Amino acid sequence: MSTNLDIQARKTDAIARGVGMMTQVYADRAENSEIWDVEGNRYIDFAAGIAVVNTGHRHPKVIEAVKAQLDKFTHTCHQVVPYENYVALAERLNKLVPGNFAKKTVFVTTGAEAIENSIKIARAATKRAAVIAFSGGFHGRTFMGMSLTGKVFPYKAGFGAMPGDVYHVPFPIDLHGVTVEDSLNALTTLFKADVDPQRVAAIIVEPVQGEGGFYQVPTAFFKTLREICDKHGILLIADEVQTGFARTGKILAMEHHGVAADLTTMAKGLAGGFPLAAVTGRADIMDAANPGGLGGTYGGSPIGIAAAHAVLDVIDEEQLCERAVSLGNRLKQRLQSLRDDVPEIADIRGPGFMNAIEFNDAISGKPSPEFTNALRAKAQEKGLLLLSCGIHANVIRFLAPITIQDGIFQEALDILEASIREVRSEVGSKS
Repeated sequence: MSTNLDIQARKTDAIARGVGMMTQVYADRAENSEIWDVEGNRYIDFAAGIAVVNTGHRHPKVIEAVKAQLDKFTHTCHQVVPYENYVALAERLNKLVPGNFAKKTVFVTTGAEAIENSIKIARAATKRAAVIAFSGGFHGRTFMGMSLTGKVFPYKAGFGAMPGDVYHVPFPIDLHGVTVEDSLNALTTLFKADVDPQRVAAIIVEPVQGEGGFYQVPTAFFKTLREICDKHGILLIADEVQTGFARTGKILAMEHHGVAADLTTMAKGLAGGFPLAAVTGRADIMDAANPGGLGGTYGGSPIGIAAAHAVLDVIDEEQLCERAVSLGNRLKQRLQSLRDDVPEIADIRGPGFMNAIEFNDAISGKPSPEFTNALRAKAQEKGLLLLSCGIHANVIRFLAPITIQDGIFQEALDILEASIREVRSEVGSKS
């Protein structure tokens, strides 16, 4: 039997160093909210493949849909021999994505690819080049994705010059002393000092920053962005790659704010573990690109399309939006109960079941990646898989499947609390 250490040694020899790994737990099988590694160790999964398996590992309806598609065909390339399921899923997304206007959709394979295509579409529709993004934002590892991303290490470091005509302004985070007014003033200054708003094709924003630390966009800021875009003929792009498909308690996170984007990018939770991404937007904007300008060999894979239909059915039938709110409230209440005993807790936040806890040093008040990493390691020792994030690496993000069983969720909360208290005790004994 292979061990995790055996495979890790082989990985080091065989796989490029740039492929970072948060754990050395090599999966053997998974079911709903649980993963078993090659040594037979069982873990509760609070990562869900980074918000991909919102409907759980191997949901029976998703597996059934994929098996049925496998018995028909696996690939034709939609641009060569199209298939009806692609059209049907586009129709479903056109109805689900916010906005009281006609919409169209294109399917691709990854979130980064969806981002790339949203920029292509925006530039084609507006005949403008410039794009504005936000500090702390993450939009992928392709060159345009890196350029839009508001974090240098590890995403941009060492890769040379980024594509031009991309600008960043601070994302409003009260906890870090950046108000909505500060961000809007920075945008005004940008328009006066660096780029004419009449040259800006799009402003792209995550309704909840993912890699940046799970900071939710303030409603007032989101609505003002919409107004600014309308004033200057700029398109608003909502990056819903990580926030989509019941994770925040809504199908898409922008629904919390009553804002509709011109273009919306989606991936991750869309197909329950199978590669599929999409851009949905205003029909006239989506039609700006010439035939052949959008697509890709694997774009809209029939396997991913079949899985996505099942995922949307499961979200509706199992009321996963409502369940996300319930689970998130239980998690946040449990974490809040620890605040008096754990002064390192700086913030607990997040809509629905897209939640995070941020840690600062209890004495200096500065971000504490040390506490955060110690907690992640301690929880893993106890059988709970956690992910960290944030520009200071001091945030633990919680992304368990929304289908997690109540008993296993309670078990995970107990492990989480015990781990936090143990790390606090160890930190306290050293201070």
